[in-house]
Amino acid sequence: MIRRFTIEKTVALIVFMLIFAMAARVPLDTDTWWHIRSGGETLQNGIIRADTFSHSVDGTPWVNHSWGAQVILYAAWSLAGYTGLVVYMAGLATIGLIFVWKSSAGNTYLRAFAMILCAATAAVFWSPRPQMLSFALSAVVFWILSEARTPGKRDRLWWLVPIMGVWGNLHAGFSIGFIFMGAFLVGDTLSRLARTPRTVLTWPQLRRLVLVIALSIVALCINPYGLQMLAVPFQTVGIGALQNFIQEWNSPNFHARQTWPFLALLFGAAAALGLSRQRITWTEFFLLAGTGFLAFSAGRNIAVFAVAVTPMFTVHVDDYLRERGWVLRPLQRVTALSGALNIVIVVVIGAFCLLKVASVVLPRLVQEVLDDTYPTAAVTALQERRPPGTMFNSYNWGGYLIYALPEYPVFVDGRTDLYGDAFLTDDYLHVALGGSRTPEVLTEYGVNIVLVETGSGLARLLMADPEWETVTTDDLATLLLRREPIGDAS
Repeated sequence: MIRRFTIEKTVALIVFMLIFAMAARVPLDTDTWWHIRSGGETLQNGIIRADTFSHSVDGTPWVNHSWGAQVILYAAWSLAGYTGLVVYMAGLATIGLIFVWKSSAGNTYLRAFAMILCAATAAVFWSPRPQMLSFALSAVVFWILSEARTPGKRDRLWWLVPIMGVWGNLHAGFSIGFIFMGAFLVGDTLSRLARTPRTVLTWPQLRRLVLVIALSIVALCINPYGLQMLAVPFQTVGIGALQNFIQEWNSPNFHARQTWPFLALLFGAAAALGLSRQRITWTEFFLLAGTGFLAFSAGRNIAVFAVAVTPMFTVHVDDYLRERGWVLRPLQRVTALSGALNIVIVVVIGAFCLLKVASVVLPRLVQEVLDDTYPTAAVTALQERRPPGTMFNSYNWGGYLIYALPEYPVFVDGRTDLYGDAFLTDDYLHVALGGSRTPEVLTEYGVNIVLVETGSGLARLLMADPEWETVTTDDLATLLLRREPIGDAS
């Protein structure tokens, strides 16, 4: 047994341990917290069908497309706190990369390099949110489609139907699955018609894939919201405020170093396609162009690009290496001493990875990071004073406040599909920037509490207004209270 522990197996284990350790980080995404609260509310009171977390759109019908993932997040948080969130995030990232590995070509060393590049590319928006389940499931769907067209591999196309049905109850990222299936269907059909020599789906498989897509749409409708779920992805991408003001929906900022692995994968794939003897297929073109367009349109889609393009990159690099005879034959057995040494290496690196994971959930470190990210001092002040009235808050903290201050419904949070363009632009953004209608809008919503970033337009406006009292202010947040409460608080 020990003699089968080759260097190739050692490299593969080390790569995935490093990926898990890389994905482990302090949970900072503010949306994580409203997802956790929503999961708890779902378990206690059933499926949420209308908003109860805000006062600005309270009672508005809400298709909570991530309800299943929220229950999982709540369970992870309830069972293990921050450790549970880290394991959820890093575990799903690693699972996704395992299926990208399985979809890739070449020897262990090429795949190991590609997985590190893929992980560095996709990690830009990894966080403990429902989208991590979409990342893992997108890799599974891509693997099933890739295997079905590979001679000697098992055809699992029918698996896509239950997978899409489950995905529809976890996150609206199910649209990625249809993008992949559509790319393979159209691309392989064109390749068949053009009689491209590369391996593609057979005609019977293509007909089956059409039926699988149709049945997947039906399966997708088996959820608490029925047909409404189908419209969620279109409604979300149609919100202009997302692209204009929210970072993860903006085009990538290539001045930021975390986007450079995306460029490396993009240019690397282009070079591999140019140097390889194999011509690019229609399917590869649609995947590269389609996911590339999505990634350039919104940074959060970079992970989709990584899942689709990494296997393509390995196929063409492997072909380039084989053409030149640069082929490494993997060892099947090694000496007992080499096998033992490989095991020691894995254990040592595994121990360091565990230490890294443990370090990001140390209570003191977590609290320091939270204090630097969220308005914890202002939250403490509100919990102590408990002033009456409704609150206006920064969009960036809405999700955290839903969890940290459940007694104070928020003005806005990350559920942009619920609030819509008109509210986000005309009401929230106008007030946050300290626009001319600020007093009018605050009065309209009966706002007596304001919690926003220090130095923001609204903070400067109200700190100079004698009608408002500055309760706390620091480098991060400013909390203000109306001296004479209005509305229901009067």
